[in-house]
Amino acid sequence: MKIPLKKVREQVIVITGATSGIGLATARQAAKRGASVVLNARAEEDLLSIVSEIAENGGQAAYAAGDIADESVVRELAATAIREFGRVDTWVNNAGVSIYGLLEEVSIADARRLFDTNYWGMVQGSLVALQYLKSSGGALINVGSELSETVIPLQGHYNASKHALKGFTETLRIELEKEKAPVSVTLVEPSAIDTPYPEHAKSYMDVEPTHQPPVYAPEIVANAILHCASHSHRTVRVGAGAKAFTLIEKVVPAFGDRIKVASTFEGSRTDEPARDEDTLFDARPGDPRVRGNYKGHVMKQSWSTAATLRPVSALIAVATIGVGLAYAVKSWREN
Repeated sequence: MKIPLKKVREQVIVITGATSGIGLATARQAAKRGASVVLNARAEEDLLSIVSEIAENGGQAAYAAGDIADESVVRELAATAIREFGRVDTWVNNAGVSIYGLLEEVSIADARRLFDTNYWGMVQGSLVALQYLKSSGGALINVGSELSETVIPLQGHYNASKHALKGFTETLRIELEKEKAPVSVTLVEPSAIDTPYPEHAKSYMDVEPTHQPPVYAPEIVANAILHCASHSHRTVRVGAGAKAFTLIEKVVPAFGDRIKVASTFEGSRTDEPARDEDTLFDARPGDPRVRGNYKGHVMKQSWSTAATLRPVSALIAVATIGVGLAYAVKSWREN
């Protein structure tokens, strides 16, 4: 079933987790392209700052502050979109929290809190969004993770929440297909992204955690999300690292486990002492940032993601490069 979607500049886009990382990058890009954005996060002062920034740059934005684990907050977010702009065209469930620690160390209270945001917050956002999208049409975009497809140690509950989100999202898509509902349902699965994610995570480690390479720029994910707002896709993986590792695990799973044992435990550690602050239960206002503090190389583009989103353009580019290489080789041989 082909679902017609509006151009981004014609849309009202709701985004959760909009004061840092992927959510903030998406909000800024959407507003820059002409969309009206309705933003959610827990830190109201940061939301005010971002909405003011967008307005100063000629954009339109509104916000509803609060914790998406609270269903009443999600309903108020939708009501704000209707009150301010009259409709919802795309709803992006992006808010998330994380925990670094061995499964036997992490408290059940912390694990439940993570699921309240990463799973139940996404579920509530999706179900509230459908009350509007099913009648008028539009896109529902859930931001999962490469860990919706695989797992890594020290983030066990995060792995589980993203697997649960994938199961929910794919089931929802099938049920809406049976209804012939005019809603595009997309799961976006970023690889490691240079956002404040490790800084915001609750950590049981004795040092600050970090990403493992390859690490990608958050703007790549924002571009993918906005592409899915106007073009229907099932699943979009951002970054090639996850694809490669998932393939290894399917072919030789035991070897994949050994790679993780050898690399992940030490690779997730920095030399910096652990901080006491995190955002698992409470926001840390006053620092709305897109980028994190990753010290290594950050990839600014992903050819595999571009090929997924625009396969014809990617094919033409590959063909052009191939012709150019063939011509260069021919010229070299002749000379």
